[in-house]
Amino acid sequence: MGYLLFVTLIQAFSFSLIGEYLAGHVDSYFAVLVRVVLAGLVFIPLTRWRQVEPSFVRGMLLIGALQFGVTYVCLYLSFRVLTVPEVLLFTILTPLHVTLIEDALNRRFNPWALIAALVAVAGAAVIRYDRINPDFFMGFLLLQLANFTYAAGQVLYKHLVARHPSDLPHYRRFGYFYLGALAVALPAFLMFGKADFWPEAPLQWGVLIFLGLVSTALGLYWWNKGACMVNGGTLAVMNNLHVPVGLLVNLLIWNQHEELGRLLLGGSVILAAVWISRLGVRQPLPAH
Repeated sequence: MGYLLFVTLIQAFSFSLIGEYLAGHVDSYFAVLVRVVLAGLVFIPLTRWRQVEPSFVRGMLLIGALQFGVTYVCLYLSFRVLTVPEVLLFTILTPLHVTLIEDALNRRFNPWALIAALVAVAGAAVIRYDRINPDFFMGFLLLQLANFTYAAGQVLYKHLVARHPSDLPHYRRFGYFYLGALAVALPAFLMFGKADFWPEAPLQWGVLIFLGLVSTALGLYWWNKGACMVNGGTLAVMNNLHVPVGLLVNLLIWNQHEELGRLLLGGSVILAAVWISRLGVRQPLPAH
């Protein structure tokens, strides 16, 4: 779970960086494309191109297209109409997507995983549930699509790696992920990108470089690797932990006026959900 916790911290900073320095200033499609290209420059030279099963390659291309390509195009577009706290709020449904997709692929119903996901959603809702702007529906729908594709990507990766075991380390087969993401990001930029909204300030370029090399390259790699090491319930819950951490980052660094009491209470509920998901593994329900 260490990989997931570390990436949670990266995600918490990333949401605020996007909202504070890129949203409304840098073209969304260009930002997504730059992140994919930078991450690809890290992993593609490390990728094994021979003796890799074609079905694994196809699966990784699909996962990259979903988990980064579609997800981050929708995420950046949502920042046009939503604030950072609102974006964080609307991502609380990701655990439900993870749980439902995981159970659907396994053709089973795991009550512990569902309970843990619901508790995590409740904890995140405690933190931020106030008035939202008139663009609620547009932002909400964009983020639900992003939630679904992000959840689908990580669950599919977990199953793909299980079906195609290899002696190679994960990073030697991860470059295909960014090619799949590029297959979405590049056409989106060519069709909808606006050249007059490219980065101008050095700080904006610095943020993009950080997001590309750290959040997109290391972050997505570590998150998917960590997803292979935990059960579906824990993975669902960890998808929500970035909400309290992200709000805390906003509170401490960018002086967003959040209610600290609600932040602590909601974070405690989410931590309890992590415990519930792990309890379900140790003590499965008896068969009837």
